[in-house]
Amino acid sequence: MPPRDHTFSAIAFEENLVLKDLVPQFPEAVLTSIELTISQDGHGDTHIYPFGAIVFHDVGPDRRNAELTRLQTKLPKLTKQAVVEEYTVREDASAGKIGFDNGVLVVDRMTPGRVSVVALTVAQSAAMEYYERIVSSLAARTSTFVQRLERKGTVPLRIRPLHRFIGEAIATRTEVLEVLHLLDKPDAAWDDPGMSDIYDDLRAEFDLTDRYSALELKLRSVQEALELVLDVARDRRLVWLEAIIVLLFLFEIVLSLVRH
Repeated sequence: MPPRDHTFSAIAFEENLVLKDLVPQFPEAVLTSIELTISQDGHGDTHIYPFGAIVFHDVGPDRRNAELTRLQTKLPKLTKQAVVEEYTVREDASAGKIGFDNGVLVVDRMTPGRVSVVALTVAQSAAMEYYERIVSSLAARTSTFVQRLERKGTVPLRIRPLHRFIGEAIATRTEVLEVLHLLDKPDAAWDDPGMSDIYDDLRAEFDLTDRYSALELKLRSVQEALELVLDVARDRRLVWLEAIIVLLFLFEIVLSLVRH
């Protein structure tokens, strides 16, 4: 059999997805703990993941649009796609072992299990890129507070916007960490040494481990910076409160003297 290229196209959305809620919209799909799989009768398949990603394997543009329309019919408030990522895997029966050839992953055969592992890894990479954008935006906005603190030695007296931003940052951090823990090695990859090799090679190709560590480090830096800014804001408000108390005390003394 001549070599065959398999195309995987991933789309990551802003929202997470509840797979069991999508089953009525995709009655032909197979639901597992990590994905919803829709087979296309020999014309590729579609994989939907709870962390807000969908992957098309060898699915043409018309069919992709049809599946996206079905998804948006169920979730009309679903935002426009945030990240699109494509990857090609070459199936070559003559390949001696699983590995890369000019940047393309080459495998000896593509089983449904191996397709699932590749689709999951590509979806993880797309989701990671989306969360990298979110965390980078958080870090940039945090730096504006830190720069003001460095320049003026204080923060704005009105701290309600700061509180809202801190609330947003905490919610984002929680969501990112909850989603990233889903990007672990799938159980199927432990059952087949070939699938395990594919998963490990693709994680290295997409640099998922280092990107995950970098995200955690950046989130920790954002948290520490916001804690510092919040402490300064609290101290400033305490100083103002103490000053007001002193002024009220002095006013009471002056008022007493005037009365006498």
